[in-house]
Amino acid sequence: MTLKLYNTLSRQKEEFQPLAPPQVKMYVCGITPYDETHLGHARAYVAFDVIRRYLEASDYAVLYIQNITDVDDKIIQKAKTKNQKINAVAEEYISSYLAVMDQLNVRRADLYPRATEHIPEMIEWIEGLLEKGNAYTLEGDVYFSVDKFYDYGKLSKRENKDMQAGARIAIDERKKNALDFALWKKAKGGEPSWESPWGPGRPGWHIECSVMSSKYLGEQFDIHGGGLDLIFPHHENEIAQTEAKTGKVPWVKYWVHNGFVTVNQQKMSKSLGNFFTLKDIFKKYDPMVVRFFLLSTHYRSPINYSDQELNNAKEAYGRICKFVGGINFMLERSPEAAPNIELEDLEEEILEYKNRFAAAMDDDFNTAGAVAAIFEMIHFFNKAMDEGEVERECLEEMKKSVLDLCGILGLEIKPVIYIMPEPATHGVSSENVELIVKEEKETIEELVMERERARKTKDFSRADQIRDQLKEKGIILEDTPYGTKWSRI
Repeated sequence: MTLKLYNTLSRQKEEFQPLAPPQVKMYVCGITPYDETHLGHARAYVAFDVIRRYLEASDYAVLYIQNITDVDDKIIQKAKTKNQKINAVAEEYISSYLAVMDQLNVRRADLYPRATEHIPEMIEWIEGLLEKGNAYTLEGDVYFSVDKFYDYGKLSKRENKDMQAGARIAIDERKKNALDFALWKKAKGGEPSWESPWGPGRPGWHIECSVMSSKYLGEQFDIHGGGLDLIFPHHENEIAQTEAKTGKVPWVKYWVHNGFVTVNQQKMSKSLGNFFTLKDIFKKYDPMVVRFFLLSTHYRSPINYSDQELNNAKEAYGRICKFVGGINFMLERSPEAAPNIELEDLEEEILEYKNRFAAAMDDDFNTAGAVAAIFEMIHFFNKAMDEGEVERECLEEMKKSVLDLCGILGLEIKPVIYIMPEPATHGVSSENVELIVKEEKETIEELVMERERARKTKDFSRADQIRDQLKEKGIILEDTPYGTKWSRI
């Protein structure tokens, strides 16, 4: 199956054909570091991390750039509130952002260019737009003239009368057209500024992405990504100023946008006061549970946040961890009987589940479908293991198949560690044994062994009683061809 992705520009799925295969150039709008990273950020950067990982798994070489807007009205305001320098505020939240992304197993971009490090290039770019007649000066400000760009609105598909809804700042009545946007803003007292041909000031919001993406990816590249809220005005304005400057159309071949995180069906946002920082969420949930939650819905669809949804994700992710833990348990022990299930018996089915995974991902990176394929594979493996002894090579392939697919999704699997009663252990590592306080471990194992004896003498009432007793203590028993294993819930 050929990889297809949804292109916001055409409003349809298109076959993925990069400009210069096998290289893929991807630019994703990054953070404005003025506060702690929240779940909305995670939605975007996990989505594009998965896109990058799958492209690389499909033998593409991805060059991934993510900018940082380190000068902005919100950063300036936060610096005043905290009585700090602007760069100190930016550095604090950049470090925090990278730390929580690392916890989510979001791979670092190849480069994080910062706006303040590219002011000269932005000034040069603005001069080029003025020379072409696509911009005009106004008392120290410089504006892009949307009337001079015939294709304005082609990304958002908005009519001119509807575009004001996406404006980020108040309307300047001096502008020739209300939709004209700032390329350069005249300096205000107490704010950072740089010298320019139009006097001291700083760049507008949109210009940085055009300049930095072009510098590191060239005048045309493959994928530009961001949240749905960036389609207008940010990405619309990027297209206008870039294609007007370079004359290269299309500037970007595929525009990719992720859906919102909602809380009680409302878009999560700081202005509504319903946003959740990742630091706070990680106090309750493992970062891999959060990543699993984000992968459980297609990246373009809205995803609703609630404790119930996170708990569901925790349970589902735990099933994968238990499966891998169970395989590890069996690999540590040699079955007494000769195995009657060999790898060649399952190879066709294993390939079929891998193909289902690939088909889902080829369909616009459908991670929900890909996760479903992993669980179907696990169900098949469990059923096979219930039917008889499985050879070691086959067990290893089962484990590898699941871990490989999870790896493409960036899911780090933390196997549940199972322990057998002492007389039956054959290679349980000291690390495993030390997980339980010695006295508690001995008590648990005595009960497990007593249950084994009860089962052998067909005293099933006593065996069930012991199972229930241990369950009340948070201990789960599993009977396998390799013996009874136990773990904490």
